[in-house]
Order: sequence, then C-alpha cells, then structure tokens
Amino acid sequence: MINLENPKKFRGLVDQAHQVAREIFRPNSRKYDLAEHEYPKELDILGALLDGMSASGAGEGAGAAGVRRDSVQDQGNRNSSNMSTALGTMELCWGDVGFLLTMPRQGLGNSAIASVANDEQLKRFAGRWAAMAITEPHCGSDSAAIRTSATKDGDYYVLNGDKIFVTSGDRADLVVVWATLDKNIGRAAVKSFVVEKGTPGLELVRLEHKLGIRASDTVQFALRDCRVHKDNLLGDPEVNVEKGFAGVMQTFDNTRPLVAAMGVGLARACLEETRKILEQAGIVIDYNRPASVQSAAAAQFMAMEADYEAARLLTLQAAWMADNRKPNSLQASMAKAKAGRSCVDIALKCVELCGSQGYGEGELLEKWARDSKIIDIFEGTQQIQLLIIARRLLGKSSAELK
Repeated sequence: MINLENPKKFRGLVDQAHQVAREIFRPNSRKYDLAEHEYPKELDILGALLDGMSASGAGEGAGAAGVRRDSVQDQGNRNSSNMSTALGTMELCWGDVGFLLTMPRQGLGNSAIASVANDEQLKRFAGRWAAMAITEPHCGSDSAAIRTSATKDGDYYVLNGDKIFVTSGDRADLVVVWATLDKNIGRAAVKSFVVEKGTPGLELVRLEHKLGIRASDTVQFALRDCRVHKDNLLGDPEVNVEKGFAGVMQTFDNTRPLVAAMGVGLARACLEETRKILEQAGIVIDYNRPASVQSAAAAQFMAMEADYEAARLLTLQAAWMADNRKPNSLQASMAKAKAGRSCVDIALKCVELCGSQGYGEGELLEKWARDSKIIDIFEGTQQIQLLIIARRLLGKSSAELK
C-alpha cells in the first residue's frame, strides 16, 4: 500500500531541495532565461555539495539515480533512491526546470549509467557528467527506429549517425549514445555506448535556441567513424531477439517518473503563484463549498489542483514501484503522460486566469508556461506514452498496435 504523505526519512532532503530552489534557482531563473547558453556558475557549488553527499552516503537520491534491480534485496515496503530523487526533483523544479537539467553530473546519461553499467564502468565513470543521445532527425520518440550504427571492429565499435536534442550535450563530459548493431534486426539490436567528449569522430554541430528551459543547453551531434572501445558498451553486448532492448529501455522506466516529477514541481509553482494573485484580487477559494457555487476562477483553480494531485500521486506510485522491484513500465508512462499534459494545461490556464500579470515578465508564470511544454515532449511524447499505455493494458505488442 502506498502512503500519500512524503516519507518521514526524506523530509530533510525535501526541505534542503526546497531551500536550493528558493535561494538559488528562483532568484536566477529569469537571468539565465534571458542569457541562453550561458552556464549558471551558481550551480558549481551545488554540484560540489551533491558530490560530497554522494561520497559520504548521505545523499541517497540527491542526484541522478537508476534502478539496479538485480542488486536490490527484498526488504518489504521500502522507499529508496527513486522516491527520494522524485521528491527532490519536484522541489527543485518548483524553482526552475532548466536549472535542474543543467546541474553538473546529474544528466540523463548518468541515470543510464547508474541503471545498467557494470561495477567496473560505475567506478570508471564516477564523478563524470553524462548526457544521453537518443533522438535522431528521422525518428522522434520511436527509439526502435534508431539508425545510428555501431559496427564491431576488433576491440572497438565504430559509430556513425546523427543525434539531435541532446540535453547538456555541450557541458557534459560523456555522451551515452544509442546505436544499433544491426538495422535489419530492429529494436533487439539497439545498445547504448558511453562516448567521451573529445573522442575523434564526435562532432558538436550546433547549440539549439529554445522556447523554454533556456538555462539548459541542447545540442546536435554528428558521429562520423567514431571509435568507441567495447568496454564502453552498457549492458549485454549480445543481441537477444526475445529480450528485445529491455536493457536500454530500463533507463526510461527510471527517468520517466523523474520527468513527471519535473512537471509536478512546475505545476505546483504555477498554482501557488496563481493563488497569491487571485487572493490579491479578492477571489476566495473555499474548499468547504461546492465549486459550482463559487466564482469561475475559484472553480477552475480547484479543478487544476485536482489535476495536479492526480499527477503527483501517479508519479509517487511509479517511483515507489521502482524502489520495490516491481515492474513499472506502465506506471512510469502513465505518470509521464499525466504530468506532462497536466503541467502544460495548468501553466497555460494560470496565465489566462492572471491576465496581464500572467503574460508579462513581471511574474514567472510567463516563463513557466514556456518551460512546461518540453515536459510533455521529451522522454517520450504524450502520444508515445498513450501508445505504450494502450499496449500494456490491451496486451498488444508494438507490431500489433502502432
């Protein structure tokens, strides 16, 4: 049974994350939205703090986390790194989503390494900042359609292809590249490789200018005869048609609840700011009376709060299941789909309710509305999540339900 309250042992972590969001993220949010591609130097101190917490063992869930299901012992009902990371993410994104995405050594690639790397790789890549390169120009959310090739050549793999929309690709030390060993086999041949920055053949093509999360850098890479040692392949090097690409896809089961948590944190920020503006305008929100007999603004606000709570609980469920070794692919996609759609709907409705205060640069609502859209897109779009959910519920394969 899942408890609807935050676990007591994580309340200190949540308070610390909220303090970081309030004192570092929020005050600099507009600054780095305007100064796109400028690295937020304020994050260096925070990165060093997280490194210290991780090294001491006191930072469980403080940074990028992964689910290593083979190493988790059955301890009954447990709340561990996935739950704490989700809760921390919610608080930090109450401050600024772009800042969270550009925190040193907390990239999506770090989650991939934490999830599927072997012990030697974990030690070798420790303390490095890793981005993740999945999306390609011809395939957005369809990871199985990857064309970037990995051809075995002795002790090396030769990578060729193009990757777009790589978060933290410019600032990271490593890039986890998804590539296929054999395009004719399909998804079972997709593997992930850790490519170190500076490796010959890995070329940064351009930095993207974006609608939102502008504190975070997003880049395009070209891989041209890029040689990567076999020891940098994450997971099983063998192609197992029956298993498919469950190894690399396990990363999504870990990161989709965290992206959902980003949406939950952003939605809460919008709601709190909107409540303040509505109260200043004399609009009373009375939870002891039916919404139907209150003002339209109050009724809409209460509906948005209900939407927010649904997204939050789905997110906590997916994180709790990961911590308890329960298959959570369905719940991870449900959380991502709900939170992605809800945060966009809530942010835009809050802008609408607050009028000029919501649309102008005087409040952060305008920025949050722009930031919100990416949460509904990356880590699998809304449409892809609904497709995954339908397949799971109906027991259909990807070939049967497209």
